[in-house]
Amino acid sequence: MTTLELPVPAVPAPRAARAPHRRGHAGSAPIRLAVSRRALVLVAGMPGAGKSTLLAGLRRRPGIVVLDSDDHRVALARRFPRLPYRRYRALVHLRHRAAVVRAAFSDASTVVVHLPATSTVLRSAVALVAAMTGRTAHLLWLHVDPAEALRGQRDRGRLIPSASFAGHVRRAAATTVALREGRAIGWRTVTVADRSAARAGLVLDPSPCK
Repeated sequence: MTTLELPVPAVPAPRAARAPHRRGHAGSAPIRLAVSRRALVLVAGMPGAGKSTLLAGLRRRPGIVVLDSDDHRVALARRFPRLPYRRYRALVHLRHRAAVVRAAFSDASTVVVHLPATSTVLRSAVALVAAMTGRTAHLLWLHVDPAEALRGQRDRGRLIPSASFAGHVRRAAATTVALREGRAIGWRTVTVADRSAARAGLVLDPSPCK
């Protein structure tokens, strides 16, 4: 796992994957991020990278808002039980993005956003929303190989279409290269971790920085 204050010349490649472990086992340590009073944390990575696993282990405190697109998917699936997901996928995305903007403008201390965000445009848009709402922006990128991501999708019981996944794979590879080269404008910190690190959970520590 690598945490860097921007601007930086490069982001080193993540450490080799460790043997899987569960949170709370001896030797496991959560990912720790120091965030200011008003922050936005983007947890990104291709589908199956371990974003949901990471956020499930997030140690909450008052003022933290966590936004996961899966919440909108589940809500709409209950409302339209006979409708295939592909028919309302765009609505899920729209509702999630609207929720991100609302939360960013709110009085919440820290907004944590769950998104694949393999697209440079989408990551830049999230960083821009943070800047427009007076929040420091932190990027937590989960770097995994495609086979590992597919296993993660199977574990959660939801595989995305192969063509869509292929696009995420291409963009994720380009993202890792960009982070290694220090091309991550708009982010106060960039953290790169693998899927096994995500299993240990996430802790957001208050930072003295304003």
